[in-house]
Parts: sequence; C-alpha cells; structure tokens
Amino acid sequence: MKLGYLDLTLFLVILTLGAVILGKYIAAVFSGRLKFLAIIEGPIYRILGRAASDEMSWKEYTVALMIFNIFGIIILFTIQLIQGVLPLNPAHMAGLSWDLALNTAISFVSNTNWQAYSGESTMSYYTQMIGLTPQNFFSAATGLSVLVALIRGFKNVENDKLGNFWRDLTKSVLYILLPVSVIFAIIFVNQGIPQNFSAYQNVNLVEVQKIAKSPDIKTQVLPMGPIASQESIKMVGTNGGGYFNANSAHPYENPTPITNLLEILAMLIIPAALCFSFGRMIGDRRQGYALYIAMTIIFIVMTLLIMNAELKGNPLFNTLHVDQAQSLFQSGGNMEGKEARFGVLGSGLFASATTAASCGAVNAAHDSLMPLGGFVPLFLMQLSEVVYGGVGAGLYSIIVFAILSVFIAGLMIGRTPEYLGKKIESFEMKMVAIIILVVPFIILCSTALSVIIKPGLDGVSNPGAHGLSEVLYAFTSAANNNGSAFAGLNANTVYYNLLLGLNMLVGRFGVIIPLLAIAGSLANKKSIPVTEGTMSTSGGLFICILIGVIIIIGALTYIPALALGPVVEHLLLYTQ
Repeated sequence: MKLGYLDLTLFLVILTLGAVILGKYIAAVFSGRLKFLAIIEGPIYRILGRAASDEMSWKEYTVALMIFNIFGIIILFTIQLIQGVLPLNPAHMAGLSWDLALNTAISFVSNTNWQAYSGESTMSYYTQMIGLTPQNFFSAATGLSVLVALIRGFKNVENDKLGNFWRDLTKSVLYILLPVSVIFAIIFVNQGIPQNFSAYQNVNLVEVQKIAKSPDIKTQVLPMGPIASQESIKMVGTNGGGYFNANSAHPYENPTPITNLLEILAMLIIPAALCFSFGRMIGDRRQGYALYIAMTIIFIVMTLLIMNAELKGNPLFNTLHVDQAQSLFQSGGNMEGKEARFGVLGSGLFASATTAASCGAVNAAHDSLMPLGGFVPLFLMQLSEVVYGGVGAGLYSIIVFAILSVFIAGLMIGRTPEYLGKKIESFEMKMVAIIILVVPFIILCSTALSVIIKPGLDGVSNPGAHGLSEVLYAFTSAANNNGSAFAGLNANTVYYNLLLGLNMLVGRFGVIIPLLAIAGSLANKKSIPVTEGTMSTSGGLFICILIGVIIIIGALTYIPALALGPVVEHLLLYTQ
C-alpha cells in the first residue's frame, strides 16, 4: 500500500503544478488578454456574422446552446445510420440500428460517451473521425462555455448579458481543447498507440491455439485506424469513449505504464486547472483554491478506499489458501478483470479518476471490482461529478453546492446568504434545488422501473445484489454523463438504449438550463461589498462545510439504493 501512497502523492503533485500553469492560460484566453489570438478566430466569426457578435442573455445563450447540440445529435445519428455507404470503411461495416445510433448520438453530444457497442467491430474510420471525434471536442467545449457564462454571472453588475455562446465555443475548441489534445496525441503516438488508415491486419500467431473439436487458430485480426487522435481528446475532453471495446485496457489505447499515468493526468488536467482559472477570473484566487482543495480531499479519500479494497483481495479465496499478498512476484490483491501491466494500484487510481472526472474511460473491468471497490466509482458519480468532474461541468456543479452551502450556513448563523458578492435569494435556491434533484430522480426512477419489468430484467446477467448494482451503475453513469459501466448488463436493447438516452439528456441539459438561469439572475444583481459580517467562502471552515454538504446530500439520496447493492454484496462475502 506504500507504493499506492507514493503513486497518488506523485500524481497529485504533477496534477497541481500542471493545473496552476494551465489555469493561468485558460483565464487569459477568456479574459481577452491574448489579443493575437483574434487573428485565428476572426474568419470563423465573419462566417457566423452577427450571431457571433451580439451579447446574449441567459435565455438567448440557452437557445443557441440547445440548437447547436440538437443539430449535433441529428448529424451524428445520420452518419451512423448510413455508415455502410460512407468512405473510409475498409472493414465494410454496416450502418447501426436506429436505437443504438440514437443512443450513441445522444451519448457523445452530452459528453457521456456511453458505448453499447464494440468500437472495433461497429464503427468505421469515417464514423470515428468525422462523427464521434468532433463531438468529443464540441461536448467538452459546451461544458466549458457554460462555466464561463456562470463566471460572468458573478462578475457582471446589473447587466443580464452572459457573453456569446458561439465565441465561447470557438475559444474553447481552438485555444484549449485542440492544442492540449495535439500535445497528448503526439506523446501517445511516440508511446506506441497506432495512428493510421491501414486496413485491419491479419497476422500469424506466434503460438498456434488448439481448441478441442475445433480447427486450430493460426491467425489473428489486428484492428488499425486513427486511434491516438481519438484517444487524446477522449481523455482531455473527459469524454471516455474508447476506440476499442476494452477501452484503455486495450494495449493499442494504453500500451505502457507511462501512457496509463498520462491518460489519468489528461482526464483531470483541465477540470483541475479550471479551479485556478475561476479564481483569477473573479478576481479572488483563494476562491479557486478552496474549491480545488475540497475536490482533492474527497478524491484522496475515495482513491485510498478503492486501492485498499482491491489490494485486500477476495476473502472467499482465503479459505482456499490462495496467496493474494503483494510481493516481488505478483501485484497481489483482486486481479480479476485487471491488466497485469497496471495491477490493482494503477487500476484503482484510474477507476477513481475516471469516475471523479466524469470521463468514463476504464483500464479495468469495473464489474470485477470488489463490492467496496465498486462502491467508490459509483458513489463518486452520485456526488454529481463534483470531484474535478467533466470539462466545465465539474466546476459549475461544485459551485452549485457552494451556493447551497452558503445558503445553509446563512440560515444557521442568521445572515443573508452571499456568494462572491451576490445575494443568494429564492430564485437561485429554486434553481439549485432543481439541479440537485433532477439527476437523482431520473436515476432512481429508471433503476426501480428496470428491476421490476421484463425488458429491464432481460438485460441483467447477474442475480441478486450485484445485478442491482449493474443497473444502478448504468443509470448513474448515464445521468451523470460519465459513460463507464458495470459491463455485466446487456444494454444494447431498444429498452436500455432509449431509457439510457433519456437519462443522458436529462442529466446534461436538465442541469445546464437552470444553471444558466442562475447565471442570468446573478448578472442582474448588484455587487455587495465585503464587510466584517461577510462569511468567508475561501477558508478552512467553508471547505469543511462544502465537503459535508456534498457528502450528506449524496448519502441521503443514494444510501438506500447502495445498501441493497454494493454494501449488502460486501457483507455477503463474510457470511459464506
């Protein structure tokens, strides 16, 4: 376990240093301090015309955002349906069924990247490059744009304008997502991740595989394609949609321990950096530090919990005298469903990072985690993906909890709730309540429905507590726009494709719309000067309150369901 502490400490040091540097750059981009960038984006604005020049109210911003994302769903849906007649399809893959195409289109546009298909046997090069990869950029840029609009809501005084969605989207893609993705893609190619347009390769096996009553297997088909470019934005944009079905457990997506560390860093670097950007953009860096510290404390606790659970291994093996101890000759612990290259510590860190970051990429089978190990990624998602979270989405979600914390603390001490110089009144709290309740409502209703009707039960492959965990995990992942899965659930059915798609839409836009309403309301308010009676929102006490509110809200909402799933499954291990 000492190695786990060292890995985690080293990773957090690298992450923090990188986030501080990148955060300063992001703040400069959206504050307009890098004037020379106007030369690059100018032609795009000229094409868009007035749409890119007018300042927008929160309603206008919302309409532009929704139109853009609806068109994204339609275009990606169409590409998948007619994939068979499109170019760059050397494996001659046919078009997808309408329900799977719709689910996938919603998934990638909503930054969920839930995949009810095997990428290497379902998607052509054209669909991967022209269909899926652009949405990896646009979905992340949408989340970042919403965050910037919310920040303007705090900065503006009696001015209902939140900026321009098209300009924010353009800046997000051109100056943040694209350059960071290119850097990681170049490194990934150097580390051995393929990037080509070759046809799938049929190669001879080093050792012939003999199977009883079947012909000997002498060859293997190796999928090719533009993998490194999608792998980089998959991580940088906290998307998670893998080129292969095995995702980052596949050696072509994650070939070395170096790429494993870099992929974890890539999925967290922008969400972490945005905390520091936030502090700079509102003119009080301590506010950003406070949010970053709160996120990191929760992340450390959850990561150590999953590492410890997996390192202990399966207690049922103890009676069989199976050695599960970590040693020089084996990684130790619960190695079921894990890559020997990464072991339980590398897989544990990856699992906690991907579900904290709303990314959904995996380098191990989450379905094979120990019950408490599976509890961690499930609960991290159920905390509304506020621990770093998705690009933009993680920070604006934790700001919602900060507003709630200020409101609760204000009630306790008899002061008018204020956050960043703006009064928090009834309208803001109604919108906060919608944001906090809409996602658990759709998750728990969908889970309950799926375990009592036949179309839902038909997809469950494991009985009892673990089967419930699979269903709960699927809807939690979809509604929180994560995309990882307990893969024992057969989700590629009309029922699950449609219901999971609904969860993705509600989880994404059911949060964004009321959040923009909050931003518009705050922008219209006067700025209140800081006085001796103003409650500090950057000190240790507020950090503790914020963490407490996040954990308590998550626990009160989901503990009954978790008790019937991973908790009871853990207890059953010690009663057999």
